[in-house]
Amino acid sequence: MDQQRKTYYISVGAGEILSVPNASPWEFKIEANDDEITRLREIFDSSQDNSIDDFLRAHVPFVEYSHDPTNDQYDQNLFRIYSMIYELGDQEAKQQIESMGILDGFKSE
Repeated sequence: MDQQRKTYYISVGAGEILSVPNASPWEFKIEANDDEITRLREIFDSSQDNSIDDFLRAHVPFVEYSHDPTNDQYDQNLFRIYSMIYELGDQEAKQQIESMGILDGFKSE
């Protein structure tokens, strides 16, 4: 049975998924079912957890960005977030993500 899709407003920087447009600033409008929103929330949560690890790693000056697994995880999470927004987003969201070029440098999972 297909779940009903609802409109959500996404703020990537704040890691927010909003159900009303005037609750907070947002960048992207998507249509998603409950399962898709749960997946997106899990990715945002993983990014938040990863940010704490990045903060701790930042205090170890001899670890380079390119040799740090927390940075790789952050990049993957960001790619997964923008991929989902692109997949579920309205035409404006798709165009904005295309213009950013953020998905160009990554390979499909």
